[in-house]
Amino acid sequence: MIAENDSQRKCLEKIRPHLDRVESEILKQASAFDPAVEGYIAYLLDTGGKRIRPSLAILAGGAVAGEPSADHYKLGLILELIHIATLVHDDIMDGASLRRQMPTASAKWGQSLAVLLGDALFAHALQLTSDFDDHGVSKIVTQASKDVCTGEIIQTQRRYDLNLTKAEYFRIIEMKTGALFGAATEAACRLSSDDHELAANLRAYGLKLGTAYQIYDDSLDLLGDESSAGKTLGTDLEKGKLTLPVINLMESATRTQKTKLNKLIINREPLDTTILAGIADYEGAIERSLQEARGLLQEAVDGLAALPENDYHSGLREVADYVDSLVASCQLSSY
Repeated sequence: MIAENDSQRKCLEKIRPHLDRVESEILKQASAFDPAVEGYIAYLLDTGGKRIRPSLAILAGGAVAGEPSADHYKLGLILELIHIATLVHDDIMDGASLRRQMPTASAKWGQSLAVLLGDALFAHALQLTSDFDDHGVSKIVTQASKDVCTGEIIQTQRRYDLNLTKAEYFRIIEMKTGALFGAATEAACRLSSDDHELAANLRAYGLKLGTAYQIYDDSLDLLGDESSAGKTLGTDLEKGKLTLPVINLMESATRTQKTKLNKLIINREPLDTTILAGIADYEGAIERSLQEARGLLQEAVDGLAALPENDYHSGLREVADYVDSLVASCQLSSY
């Protein structure tokens, strides 16, 4: 896992007691399962993480209402459980052996059991949404869950599809990652206010933040170091996932370079940064991707202008600053 930097520490300090409460509730969820399953679930829930989605739920709730409520903690818990379930499934599809420097569920117990564990977490999280008095919140969360799965399905359908456009890529990652970020901020607002315009603005903030974060993660897969990232890297191209850096690379390549790159991808040959750099303007393709991510983050922050000024509003800006610092750190010179 990437170490906390100053931006992350600053925004988390304000809500640390709230996050500690969510963390405690996350760990308690294993006991809701059958004793035969409880140990497996406990392992999945105890692997840590940045807890960005619960942070967004708490910060958005506090920004709108002045202080987060118990419902905001529950929302953060639910979204984190859904996120963990998606990671279990992601690791199966990617053949990943590490997640946060620990063996993945599929590496530890096999794919069949891992699929069922991810399903069980999904079902449990969605069951918890029935506790909210406002059924609109449940609809937001379940729609986001559906979007995440749909995004993964479309990405799987489009593997090795060299005609994937940038617009199609953005649609996929908005669903895969942006959906849960947007659900965190929109549903948190809904729990505190009936201001639909404000909820829409907060949803847009979450979607853009999550999309920018996924661009960072896609770039990290090409550039990162497994010991610092804490997970298996270099799997996207191997599995035929065409991410923004590769799409940018193909857009800037000559016909001859594009033919060479297409052949390598179609033949599923190993691709590393040295090979990619020898084909076309690899560094430029990465830089353009990171700049697009930073542009989205600026748009996300600009959309917060209608919120009342308080510490939680400031915290939402600082989360964007934290993601921006991750994007900025993902430079070729860093690896």
